[in-house]
Amino acid sequence: MFIALVLFPLTAHAVTPGERLADPALEARARAITTELRCLVCQNQSIDDSDASLAKDLRVLVREKLKEGMSDAQVREYIHARYGDFVLLRPPVKPETALLWAAPLIALLAGAAAIWMAARRRASIVAAPAKALSEEERARLKTLGVSDLERPKS
Repeated sequence: MFIALVLFPLTAHAVTPGERLADPALEARARAITTELRCLVCQNQSIDDSDASLAKDLRVLVREKLKEGMSDAQVREYIHARYGDFVLLRPPVKPETALLWAAPLIALLAGAAAIWMAARRRASIVAAPAKALSEEERARLKTLGVSDLERPKS
């Protein structure tokens, strides 16, 4: 419980009271839109969560467009047209963003392949039989004062 109380302020939204709309329905629509838009400064936060001045400007712009009577889709399209796919936290699937959408799967497959290859390599090393020492290696060991270290046959 204590941890939840300590961490609660970290989850607070960056929307200031001055930005909020008087109409609760419009404010709810604005919040729904701003949670879908990426902060262009922070990049891993929505503009609803960001304290950056550009995020504040975008939140105000969204609210202004809603007050002008635009639909949610029109506001999203307006912002998208001005800032491109990058402003969307969930960019559309199209040829230009295919790598972005495929990257997690590619990373997962690459990790699985690396683990599989390491396991095969380790199994082949463990399974390889020990070779007997050559006469030259035995002579070298004798000069070093080490007795024959050949493994017993199993």
